[in-house]
Amino acid sequence: MAYRTVQGEASAEIVEKKSRFIAQVSHVESDDEAVAFLERIRSENQQARHNVYAYLLRTGRTRYSDDGEPAQTSGMPTFQVLEHAGVSDVICVTTRYFGGVLLGTGGLVRAYTQAAQAALAVAHVISIERCVDVSITVPYAEYDAVLRGAQEAGAHVQGSVYTDAVQLDLRALEGDADALVRALTEASRGRAAITRSEPFDAAF
Repeated sequence: MAYRTVQGEASAEIVEKKSRFIAQVSHVESDDEAVAFLERIRSENQQARHNVYAYLLRTGRTRYSDDGEPAQTSGMPTFQVLEHAGVSDVICVTTRYFGGVLLGTGGLVRAYTQAAQAALAVAHVISIERCVDVSITVPYAEYDAVLRGAQEAGAHVQGSVYTDAVQLDLRALEGDADALVRALTEASRGRAAITRSEPFDAAF
């Protein structure tokens, strides 16, 4: 099943009444990975008053914490940002450096929401789909026709290897793989060797 997640890590900072809110998001695939990311952020920000977090895994597992902020003002709003964005296998940790001015519950909700939104806005959000890799080796004279057929079938080129012939490595959605193989067979007049992987989850 396709799902959206972030690739790598991203961060953003907002300032609200002299308090700094530094939100950092990361791709994680388990509770252990989420906790490891949280502990790393905590160790890097030992002078901060709060390290609020929320994470949402593709398995349906969710956790969030206000980390000392008033109840429901930070962890839940952060989680709601992730949920609303439709991402999973993602953690967001927002570090707050207190600026000396109390924000009140409404101000905290807005600040933590905006910080998480800002981090997601700069993150590289990708769609993970069920994919198949297909490889074909053809003479140079047939390369253009094969490439055109692959692109018309909706495949993405992953790479090419040039020797005495050309090996073209392609990726297609699982549902398009049969059509891709047919297009390649036709473009190469049935003379090319075509290999096909088992389906797997990957960015597409």
